[in-house]
Amino acid sequence: MEHDRGSWGSNFGFLVAAVGSAVGLGNIWGFPYKMGSNGGFAFLVIYLLLVIFVGVVVMLGELSIGRKTGLGAVGAYAKLGKKYKWIGLLGILAAFCLLAFYNVLGGLVMRYMFGFILQILDVDGFAGQSGNFFGYILHDYSGMVFFHVLFIVCNVVIVMGGIQGGIEKFCTVAMPALFFMLLFVIIYVAFQPGAGEGYAFMLTPNLKPISTFSGFLNVLKTAAGQMFFSLSLGMGAIISYGSYLDKKENLQKNALIIPACDTLIAVMAACAILPACAAFGMEYSQGPGLLFNTMQNVFLSMGSFGSFVGFIFYFLVFIAAVTSSISLFEAIVTWRIDANREKGKTSNRTKIMCVSAVLSLIVGLPVALDAIGGGVTGVAGAVPAPYTFFGMTIDQLMAGEIPMFIDSWLDFFDVISEGILMPLGALVMALLIGWKWKTKDLIVPECEASGHKFWGYGFFNFCFKFVTPIGMVIVLIGQIMDFFL
Repeated sequence: MEHDRGSWGSNFGFLVAAVGSAVGLGNIWGFPYKMGSNGGFAFLVIYLLLVIFVGVVVMLGELSIGRKTGLGAVGAYAKLGKKYKWIGLLGILAAFCLLAFYNVLGGLVMRYMFGFILQILDVDGFAGQSGNFFGYILHDYSGMVFFHVLFIVCNVVIVMGGIQGGIEKFCTVAMPALFFMLLFVIIYVAFQPGAGEGYAFMLTPNLKPISTFSGFLNVLKTAAGQMFFSLSLGMGAIISYGSYLDKKENLQKNALIIPACDTLIAVMAACAILPACAAFGMEYSQGPGLLFNTMQNVFLSMGSFGSFVGFIFYFLVFIAAVTSSISLFEAIVTWRIDANREKGKTSNRTKIMCVSAVLSLIVGLPVALDAIGGGVTGVAGAVPAPYTFFGMTIDQLMAGEIPMFIDSWLDFFDVISEGILMPLGALVMALLIGWKWKTKDLIVPECEASGHKFWGYGFFNFCFKFVTPIGMVIVLIGQIMDFFL
């Protein structure tokens, strides 16, 4: 029954898929706007330190667990101890919650991409709403659902192809393409008048945001949250990808390369977006609107060539989105394949993926139909937003009186997955590796199975025991405070 599970064709194929899982919408809009909101250079330095002391460590832990057991998240934790199966289930639940809104956002990216294709063909691609298209599209419910479905179909086609024929084959082409398209946008933006102010903002040391203890904690929490979620940790995807990895591959090297590439893409995205904001007089800290509103207006203001640049930009964002979403679907598919194998049954990958896709579509419909709670336009969506179930009104939302975790279905699913399930799962994993399973007994033998000597034992052991758990606690507390307060 080995054929129904599959394996990576090469270490390069694994790397581009794992990097694709890590590189997502959070890199393209999350990193630039959080960097813009938290002091630029100061945020960058703290982020890089967190990647080294937390991101690489958790990445190595998840890869080791996946390859050692040869199973996805649920089966892997159950194999290490039946009472730990719930940790893997947290990851699966997190994956479903993430897909609920990620597929909708991916559909929005596709809509903008097609909009610029029409602009290139000299057809109005934004329904005469170029300055306020984001608000317009949120209430175009048939369009929201159509592109939601279309994005899911793209995922189905890729994941149905299996590990080598689907995910690896797609990512081997898509990730290099993403890199070069992003490089093209960076070069183009660099020659725009005023772009230098954006680079100065990024690279000039600014200690004001961390000059107070509360300010430092806020930047630390924000950087930790961005690092954690950007690397796809705690959602079962990396464990699943690791389970398909051959024993001859160097785990430690891979655990370094993936965060390094993810960080490179995030910094490159900042080098494209922040200078563009400076060149066209846009604010650095506009949140998700930076991607769906600000950048659209930037490209439209460039004239006819801007439509081409806009298409390239949103196409690379689409690649970033789909390479992340397929890893979430694969975590779910791997879970069901492993469960069937344990029962002695052969799995039908296509059937499992289609069922998963339909479930994610149903769960995501409220996200597609509530117009982000009406918070962008002040007009309620086609379905009631979560806050209405608590007797609250859209006027209270616009006045900022509604907690983030119920202001829209997007944030509702976000708080469950990114705010609670993912950091909790990673926290428990780090504690188990550091104190129960032991770094020397679980991580070292698995890494040395490839014939490569394990290096930096003292560093990794200390991080698993102390640094990483503390980092996860900061993320967990910080996210809960952000969402609920």
